[in-house]
Amino acid sequence: MHLKNLIFYCALLGLFALGCRKDKQNDNNSSDPNTCVEGNSYESGSIIQGKYIVLYKPGVVNARGNTTELSDWTQNLLQKLHITSSRSVKAFAGERSGFIADLLSGEAESLSKDPSVSIVEPDRVIALSTCFTVVAPTLVTWNINRVGYGNGIGKTAWIIDTGIDFDHPDLTVDANRSRSFINGVTSADDENGHGTHVAGIIGAKNNTIGVLGVASGATLVSLRVLNAEGVGTLSSIIQALAYVSVNGKAGDVVNMSLGEDVNSPSLITQVQSTASKGIYISIAAGNNAEPANKYSPGNANGQNIYTVSAIDSLDRFASFSNYGNDVVDYAAPGVRILSTFSNGRYAILSGTSMAAPHLAGLLLLRGSAINTSGSAQNDPDNQPDPIAHY
Repeated sequence: MHLKNLIFYCALLGLFALGCRKDKQNDNNSSDPNTCVEGNSYESGSIIQGKYIVLYKPGVVNARGNTTELSDWTQNLLQKLHITSSRSVKAFAGERSGFIADLLSGEAESLSKDPSVSIVEPDRVIALSTCFTVVAPTLVTWNINRVGYGNGIGKTAWIIDTGIDFDHPDLTVDANRSRSFINGVTSADDENGHGTHVAGIIGAKNNTIGVLGVASGATLVSLRVLNAEGVGTLSSIIQALAYVSVNGKAGDVVNMSLGEDVNSPSLITQVQSTASKGIYISIAAGNNAEPANKYSPGNANGQNIYTVSAIDSLDRFASFSNYGNDVVDYAAPGVRILSTFSNGRYAILSGTSMAAPHLAGLLLLRGSAINTSGSAQNDPDNQPDPIAHY
């Protein structure tokens, strides 16, 4: 393997230069003012007026029934409640099926009282504010050495994010199973870079270029829910999870390096439903430096569901990371992480978005039998999170 010289610049609304040193402590300290952290945009969590997510109760509609059958059931329900059927309605199948619809507040209330319905929740904006540093790649990075790595060929990770760069030479992307859940957008290709970065941490190839992923060579499926600006909707994420529930299999892994600034019952329910199929789900704890139990999906608990906080290269708890052992299961590297990026590039990002895919890679390799190696220093809740390891 060839070690390339590190040359980088940072882009966040514009480009600005950063000093470059190979000193491990300086480059990876989460308190370093030069460390830019990806987070949520100011608009994240805003309610989308008149748009609602409706989940049916388990067993009401055939969980794996086709969309046409589900749509017919939904139209009959709306007609029964005298809700105008010509309004925009989009049904989704899965273990917890449901639909997205444009509704008046009174209509939403009527639906919530129907015995076939379990949850009616306003749709919301989900938005990232991505800060990245473009670099020349280094094959085996500190973070991959920290958690360990193995052969992920033949295993599948579903990436719910901004998409994945289909043409990146360091990634194995399954375009056939990939989908966009953004209205009016058919391509699941990445126009932002965040999802490609996440994908590389999980499964960058074991070759002579670029970087190495935790589960190198894993098959990566792009489930695009965020646009080029990193903006999407809660309903898109729920539809993506329902798609995995129908099309995934036990032992697959879902990575969710996104979330909203409120608690979402429908999102938690859909995460738990997908995980009940034997599919592992790795979730970023969030970057608010607050208790993780305040934010969805990081506050989801249940079998096969794992929420991940972030550490730096010295095992110190990242200053930005959400915390709390009531929902956080493991810590993993999340400060100045080098991985693949859009347009065939490589970049450094920081955030719990980077921590979650380390665990996702380990889940591909080991299933639920995750080892640990040490614990996060200076964890704010004084109960140090165990650091995930192969």
